[in-house]
Amino acid sequence: MSTPHPGGGEPAHGQWAPPHAHARKGRRKWPWVLLAAVLLLAGGCAALVVGLAGESDKTVRVRYEVTGSAKDVAIAYTTWQGGALVTQKESHRELPWRKELETKGFVKGGLLAVTTGKGGGTVSCSVTVNDRRPWTATASGPEATATCSGF
Repeated sequence: MSTPHPGGGEPAHGQWAPPHAHARKGRRKWPWVLLAAVLLLAGGCAALVVGLAGESDKTVRVRYEVTGSAKDVAIAYTTWQGGALVTQKESHRELPWRKELETKGFVKGGLLAVTTGKGGGTVSCSVTVNDRRPWTATASGPEATATCSGF
């Protein structure tokens, strides 16, 4: 068995070193980085929930509109009921089509999708939330779909 290196520095290769001699050198930083990332993520999620909770108390007006030359379309759109998105469907509709509703519990991520029938044609969808700039999309052809989403 050898003794610790006499100058206090690192022992030469093959010399004995006390168990604590390398403990400070190899201290891991990743657990602290991971903990910081988790805390930042949790804080961001908490802020989002608080922000959404404040938004869900407000009444929001949503206006869905579909126009175009297609004679037979299928329409699917989301509504908000109790803070959850619910999909409504209407098929074999003639254009123009319009629906307006007021709701509480508004959550972003809404959708309005319009699909032409086998006869084709053109369809355009538009969604306006509280008189803001509308989300729009257009599609044409047989069984083509215009999708307005993310509102």
